[in-house]
Amino acid sequence: MRRTARLVLATLVAVVSLASLGTPASAAETPSFRKYVALGDSYTAGPLIPWQQASWCFRSNNNYPAWLATKLGLYYKPGAFTDVSCSSADTTNMLSPQTVPSPSLALGSAPAQFDALTLDTDLVTIGIGGNDYGVFGSLIGTCPELRDEDPTGSPCKKHFTINGTDTLLAALKNTQRNLERVVKGVRERSPAATIVLVGYPRIVPSKGYCPSVLPFADGDYAWADEVERALNKAVSTAARKQGARYVDTFGPSSGHDACAGDAAWVSGKDTNLFRAVAYHPYAAGMKAEADLIFKTLGGTAAASEKAPDARNASTPGELQRKAAAAGLVPRS
Repeated sequence: MRRTARLVLATLVAVVSLASLGTPASAAETPSFRKYVALGDSYTAGPLIPWQQASWCFRSNNNYPAWLATKLGLYYKPGAFTDVSCSSADTTNMLSPQTVPSPSLALGSAPAQFDALTLDTDLVTIGIGGNDYGVFGSLIGTCPELRDEDPTGSPCKKHFTINGTDTLLAALKNTQRNLERVVKGVRERSPAATIVLVGYPRIVPSKGYCPSVLPFADGDYAWADEVERALNKAVSTAARKQGARYVDTFGPSSGHDACAGDAAWVSGKDTNLFRAVAYHPYAAGMKAEADLIFKTLGGTAAASEKAPDARNASTPGELQRKAAAAGLVPRS
């Protein structure tokens, strides 16, 4: 009996050991998708993050969709990864072509982003909403100009408060409904797809100021934080109501705001031709967001850390000419 028990125990140990060796950990921990489409605005596209694709959308090969596709093993598979994110896009550009680089500067046209969706698309990430009703542009375009009026007050908040109503916060309620329609539209075109809505990372710090980087009045820091939180709530609520997944990038970006120096995931007021447009993500932020999305999809391994390649990239000279034509940098 004892000899039989020892044989049975030895056999069980051997079976368990073989089972643990049979499937590599990376294979077990990497989500499986066949066809991934990325939709979104500049916070998805990554304007001026190297390497920039030859497009007026100012789309980077080092944005979070490219890093995610690399982690999922799709980046180098023909037809497995399509990124149609485009700077300045809003939710209307899911169904309608987009004038690029901006509605006021027609240098080209980008197809409706939904055109990239197919019946066999099984993963869709969506990073959109900040440009609806001009919320993001109003925030970064107006607040620095008003700082000198009341450096320690909240002149920007006062500017956008009309008859007691904060117009930017009010607009975000409509943004939520727009995002719900976007999710419905994706599901109609790609019914088998896992749909992920990606939030926006933090721009202003939770406390303190850095006017040389973020030239907002002191009181407008807290208000800008409130607007950012409301934007992310619109995204997360739309995801919850429509049964999509939501990736919080605002919380994890605490300590990586524009005031965080070398640890920043987003830039401040200064545009760097070979790093990022003002008030937009750096490559480090994009890579961090890809990690967050990967984990949301069930990935628990680092997977591939190989950087996406520079396919379809503009040369430095081409990029400088295009950035100047779009008004992102001064003309040389």
